Amino acid sequence: MKDLQRGYLLTEQVNPNSDNLDQRSPLELVDLFVQEDAKTIAAIAQAREELAETITRTAAAMRQGGRLFYIGAGTSGRLGVLDAAECPPTFCTDPEQVQGIIAGGAGALVRSSEDLEDRPDDGASAIAHHQVNSRDVVIGITAGGTTPYVHGALKAARQRGATTIFIACVPKDQVAADVDIDIRLLVGAEILAGSTRLKAGTVTKLALNIISTGTMVQLGKVYGNRMVDVAVTNTKLHDRALRILCDLTELSREDAGFLLERSDRNVKLALLMHWTGLEKTAGDRLLSHHQGNLRTAVQEMSAEFEVRSTECKNQTPNPEP
Repeated sequence: MKDLQRGYLLTEQVNPNSDNLDQRSPLELVDLFVQEDAKTIAAIAQAREELAETITRTAAAMRQGGRLFYIGAGTSGRLGVLDAAECPPTFCTDPEQVQGIIAGGAGALVRSSEDLEDRPDDGASAIAHHQVNSRDVVIGITAGGTTPYVHGALKAARQRGATTIFIACVPKDQVAADVDIDIRLLVGAEILAGSTRLKAGTVTKLALNIISTGTMVQLGKVYGNRMVDVAVTNTKLHDRALRILCDLTELSREDAGFLLERSDRNVKLALLMHWTGLEKTAGDRLLSHHQGNLRTAVQEMSAEFEVRSTECKNQTPNPEP
């Protein structure tokens, strides 16, 4: 194993605010965490433009059939897998659309395998295994910025023409990255020196929440602030679907239930059917034409209705004086 010095990295610094960590009471520990974790929001705000560009480019890629990949090791890898796994139930995405790749595979989710992060060739092999191409987006996540597995993956993804994005919690002058979008989430030294599952992990989760949710909003998988593409797969989500229908229409809960079943438990389609009078098959076609965007589909129908109403009025003969 190479003797690489990483003490210069921001994530490896000693936090002066927690020098006496082992002497603090439980309440003092909690107060310290509150104080330090507040820095995660400031770090997100500093990266707002890069996060917005990531949303824009990811949504554009996915409209063309591209996929989003998160890749990392240890905590960073686990957070990517977690965010990817939550997209299908929340937004009814195909599991292939957003994927998380972690060094060591599925076993690394529950058992430490941090030694595998030192293999850049493994990262490149993962990119090849998933047949990453020019339509895809690959986000490499590494709190300390130096993980060879992630750098190997990003280099391979870039060679294949994919959009590459780097997320790290160290400044650019400490670790460089040759990528399309470079996101730095600078939360400072950890309360427990070097333990990047703390603030670095928290700020990474915030960033991934923003990226995936923002992308899905751009793709029309949200109406207003409602989860209209929710997968109705259990009693909790069935209740949520009914509440969305009741809130956005004037239907009773019972009638909303009938409508939901008529749409094969597709909330977005149920709303379109209710608002336009279309049957399921025609509604499906209209949504497909608008790439699943409910608002634009409804607007098209409203515009057509207005045109037809105007034509009918113009064709009506004037009454005799």
